[in-house]
Amino acid sequence: MQKTDSITADGSRCRMQNYPKGGGNPVSGASDDVAIAPDRIYETSWEVCNKIGGIYTVLSTKARVLQTLHKDATIFIGPDVWTAENPSPVFKEYKTLLRNAASGLKLPYGISIRVGRWQVPGQPLAVLVNFAGIYEHLPEIYGRMWERFGVDSLHAYGDYGEGCAFAVASAIVIKALTEHLGDNPEHTVAHFDEWTTGMGLLYLEDTAPRIATLFTTHATSIGRSICGNGKPLYDYFSGYNGDQMARELNMESKHSLEKQAAAHADCFTTVSRVTEAECVQLLGVKPQVVTPNGFEPDFVPSSARYKTLRAKGRARLLALASALTGKTFASDTLLVATSGRNEYRNKGIDLFIDSMQRYAHDMADSERQALALILVPAWVKEPQAGLRDRMDGRMSGQAEVNFLSHRLNNEDSDAIACRLRSLNVNGSHDKVTYIYIPCYLDGKDGVLDISYYDLLPALDLTVFPSYYEPWGYTPLESIAFGVPTVSTDKAGFGQWILDETPATFAEDGAEVVERNDHNYLAAADSIARKTAFIASLSAKAAAEVGNAAARTASMADWSLFIRHYLDAFAVALRRRDARLQNK
Repeated sequence: MQKTDSITADGSRCRMQNYPKGGGNPVSGASDDVAIAPDRIYETSWEVCNKIGGIYTVLSTKARVLQTLHKDATIFIGPDVWTAENPSPVFKEYKTLLRNAASGLKLPYGISIRVGRWQVPGQPLAVLVNFAGIYEHLPEIYGRMWERFGVDSLHAYGDYGEGCAFAVASAIVIKALTEHLGDNPEHTVAHFDEWTTGMGLLYLEDTAPRIATLFTTHATSIGRSICGNGKPLYDYFSGYNGDQMARELNMESKHSLEKQAAAHADCFTTVSRVTEAECVQLLGVKPQVVTPNGFEPDFVPSSARYKTLRAKGRARLLALASALTGKTFASDTLLVATSGRNEYRNKGIDLFIDSMQRYAHDMADSERQALALILVPAWVKEPQAGLRDRMDGRMSGQAEVNFLSHRLNNEDSDAIACRLRSLNVNGSHDKVTYIYIPCYLDGKDGVLDISYYDLLPALDLTVFPSYYEPWGYTPLESIAFGVPTVSTDKAGFGQWILDETPATFAEDGAEVVERNDHNYLAAADSIARKTAFIASLSAKAAAEVGNAAARTASMADWSLFIRHYLDAFAVALRRRDARLQNK
């Protein structure tokens, strides 16, 4: 087996194995044609040590298997948006790491870094970049990107400048670290996630062309915008032109940057077959590799702790429902939830609400109550007054708003609150009680004070009826915790379930609903029936479905899915070689 030198976190050299052609790969299922592997991998994302959405979960759960394969060969690059008064809860600084890079690097434009470890499984190396000094240089950088790659930054607005400033600063840091550590740039891969880091990829190719580049689109900016603006994506999919839609939706600069990053990356990847088709149609670039999102099993609690969390979570949720509505709920109340990003249509929150209305109608004669939980962060103002006192038995009566755990700054315009209010939910005879918990469940929300992962075991079913979902971590997390889930065929996860399993609760703990631009009511009926099936199960049968869910989740373990990234790294290195030869 061929070996090469690499540099550990403290700067010392170690021997690192390349993957041999024809077998011997330390990751089960890795492709036989992976014959080369990088010595150093940089991965840049706005969500490194900075939890915003699903990309944080991708990176933070992938870290451990990368550490297992190549100890400290991967360095995550994130934005230093933290202060002494508001420090990152998941970054621990170690100033001597990477050969004292924090003080030893000579960086232009006032860029500075902090070096440490990301406090997630695997404890990977992380570099946080202060990029404030880049802003005044953006006009000249934009000009160079136009001349060199045709990126149109003329119509930039909003967070475009912030993303580009961070991305360029990160590229400068990657180049400087490669030199500082004595790494061979031809054995180095720089991986950039989403359009927000695309300019870093292009800047690096322009200034350090020997470093291979990888670009991952988790969701195209224009595809998300088409759906977010209420346009039908699927009925007219083959007729959409990405450039035309970018002009119509005022997305020209973001779309231009993402398109050029995808076209110029040595390897372009996306997370599902669903998004692969979107990239081809809207970006005009076919990804070289599809890299589905895996899961880290260490997030799942032990059996004993699971039972404790389930009991605690259910008790708190039932107490919350009673405090909000003044009603009493039985211990066997069906707990059904949806969660994720607050995108009312894209994430199918509208369909979740309406499917629960159908379920309530169909189950009118059932004695079993149900809670429909909407765990979606919004513009939170504060917990409802007196709610904790009611939950803890220190006060009686119901809350001022009987479906909100927290008051919102924009209750008159929040789409979820407006829809629930229009339905006049939570009357005295309602079969389904709706609870909208519009905050990040970080264990410090002031009402439940239970983190999302600790609350998952309390649930009987999750429903994620997305209209637009490139992958879908929330249903994967759900089945990993043994909670059956409903996804759609427009989610990457749902398509994976259809491709790999029979897609039934009994065999897989997951079922998939068809979604398109004209079957909304049929989808609502389907979800209502699936919910009724779960509600009808005995305790023993429900446990068997939960076990089936956990078995399905094991098929998406990062130790299996990481092979797709190994393929992508090899593709990037080979295509980089071809790019340099063609110069």
